[in-house]
Amino acid sequence: MERTKKRALVQHTIPVKSALTYASVLGIAGYGLLVMYTNWLTVLVGSIGFMVYVFLYTYGKRKTVYSTLIGSVSGSAPPVAGYVAVTGSFDGAALLLFLILTFWQMPHFYAIAIYRLKDYKAAGLPVLPVVKGIKATKIQIISYIVAFTVAVIMLSVLGYTGWTYLAVVGAVSLAWLRIAYKGLAANNSEKWAREVFKFSLIVTLVFSFMLSVNTWLP
Repeated sequence: MERTKKRALVQHTIPVKSALTYASVLGIAGYGLLVMYTNWLTVLVGSIGFMVYVFLYTYGKRKTVYSTLIGSVSGSAPPVAGYVAVTGSFDGAALLLFLILTFWQMPHFYAIAIYRLKDYKAAGLPVLPVVKGIKATKIQIISYIVAFTVAVIMLSVLGYTGWTYLAVVGAVSLAWLRIAYKGLAANNSEKWAREVFKFSLIVTLVFSFMLSVNTWLP
C-alpha cells in the first residue's frame, strides 16, 4: 500500500525477528509495570485491548468488513486503562470514554479508507468503501459522528464535565457533523474525505484538551 510502503518492516530495514523480540520485551515490561503500579482492572482492560488487536484485528483485517470496528475497540482501551488506573473502577465515565473513542475512530478511519480506496482495493482489504461502496460509507461516517456527539454531550449531562466543556466540545462535534453531512452532495469524495479526516484530528485534540482542563473550568 502507498501509505505503508515506507515502513521499516516493509522495507526490511528492521528484521522481523528483531521487531518481534523488541515488541515482546516492551510488552512484558509494560505488563510488569501495570501489575506492580496499577490495579487488576487496568491489567484487564489492557489485556483485552492487546488480545483484540493482536489476534482479532490481525485476523479480521483481511477477512471482514468489521475489522475497522474491531480495531477501534482495541484503540479505545489505552485511555480507558488510564482512567481505571486512577479511579480504580469502571464507571459510567469509563464507559462513555470507551464509546467516545470508538465512535471517533470509525469516521476517522473510514475517511482514510475513502481517500485511499485504490490502495485498499489493490491490497485486497475488505474495508467498507471497497465492500459496500462510498455512499454507504458516507452514511456510516455521519451516523458515527452523531453517536460521538451524543456521547461527548452525555459526559456533561451525567455531571462528569462542566458547561464550558459542553459548549466547546459540542460546537466542535457539530462542526464535524456539518462537514460530514456535506459529503452526501460532494462531487469529489476524496477531497471531502480528507477534510473529514483532518477535522477529526482537531476534534480529538479539542476533546482531550477540554477533558484535561475541565477541573479548572465551570
